[in-house]
Amino acid sequence: MITRNDIEKSNFKNVWVIAEVDRGIIQPVTLELLGSARTLANKRNCEVWVILLGHSIQHPELYAYGADVCVVIDDIRLNHFIDELEANVLTRLIKKYQPEIILCGATSRGRALIPRVAVLTYCGLTADCTQLDIDPDNGDLLQTRPAFGGNILATIRSSDHRPQIASVRPRVMKAMTLNPDRDGILIMESIDPRDEINNKKVVEVFHDTQSAINLADAEIIIAGGRGAHGKAGFELLRQLAQKVGGAVGASRAAVDSGWIPYTHQVGQTGQTVQTKIYIACGISGQIQHLVGMQSCDLIIAIDKNPDTPMMQMADIAITGDMFEILPELINEINQR
Repeated sequence: MITRNDIEKSNFKNVWVIAEVDRGIIQPVTLELLGSARTLANKRNCEVWVILLGHSIQHPELYAYGADVCVVIDDIRLNHFIDELEANVLTRLIKKYQPEIILCGATSRGRALIPRVAVLTYCGLTADCTQLDIDPDNGDLLQTRPAFGGNILATIRSSDHRPQIASVRPRVMKAMTLNPDRDGILIMESIDPRDEINNKKVVEVFHDTQSAINLADAEIIIAGGRGAHGKAGFELLRQLAQKVGGAVGASRAAVDSGWIPYTHQVGQTGQTVQTKIYIACGISGQIQHLVGMQSCDLIIAIDKNPDTPMMQMADIAITGDMFEILPELINEINQR
């Protein structure tokens, strides 16, 4: 464990992204983090490093997506995710290279890994961030996340320790546009015997591809809230979704009412989405829901009340009854 009371902040430099690697394939959240890291690094006039731990890693064009340096440990012992092992490896690399900022995806894997790293490096961690910025005066990372049950957005900083560590919700940051002219440096590292643990072994991994509704892959989401008034309202949403090749989403209120399964929930305690079109039907737009869909390209809201937060933030706000508007829309699509 790294323990210290006083540190020299100037010794810490660069923005790190902890890549998420699953069966050798780099997951999309890594590219999202690289986009955010590139923005932060440009403000700090430093480099973006991406750390890849895995086995038979299929290297995408990470330099083209904003990385300056790739640090790779490709080892059979990293074929399956073991949080203690990866935390020990990262702690050693952090001590060696001294990054100023570390970003990790707030996925199930990242949530198991990065708190261990924060403890081992004696650093603060802000989890589940939805926005990041830099204080130009002192280099503090400004980490914004929902707080108090999602009723407010709090901006948190870790002024006394380095590195500054944040986990970021998937699909709230934008990946950079691919630039094939960018190049970078490759650093190969290896597992140190001191990194290994002997109290855990992964025997086999099962991947369930049937139970989850992957809203993240949908280009259009038709979402319903309390204003859907029950399962009949969601059947209407399904009809529209089928016509436009979209998926059905829901607010927490609708899920809690038992109108639709949790796997459809969008928001702070559900999925975060970045679709081309998000149609919110009867959703008032509490902050818990907004943080899960506010990055969608086009937001259309349908509600009887024109003053709801969702109607106020929508690109197109339609005041009216969804049970009158949606059938007309479906009929129009049928005619075309």
